Amino acid sequence: QVQLVESGGGLVQAGGSLRLSCAASGRTLSNYYIGWFRQAPGKEREFVGGIAWDSSGTNYANSVKGRFTISGDNAKNTVYLQMNSLQPEDTAVYYCASRFILRRDYDYWGQGTQVTVST
Repeated sequence: QVQLVESGGGLVQAGGSLRLSCAASGRTLSNYYIGWFRQAPGKEREFVGGIAWDSSGTNYANSVKGRFTISGDNAKNTVYLQMNSLQPEDTAVYYCASRFILRRDYDYWGQGTQVTVST
């Protein structure tokens, strides 16, 4: 079992940066893929990007590619989402989630952290 806790959200002006953390506990993340998602009011949940824990290979949605970077810290069992050049449309609750690398469904989710980008 994996427990995930997001942190690092807050209020930032357009053009600014935030780094979100997703701390995992309960088991090693070996063979897991960690995804970041976001959901804005009135909108569907959106995949932001993710990282394969073992290989550090990453994927990003086109909407954030070039602005957001995902990385992992093995010693801390933590995944980071570095968000640069933030825009108001990035405002959302951000979630991290994990899935076994050979499965398609995310089976563990954090509770989310609010990111608000002002004009």
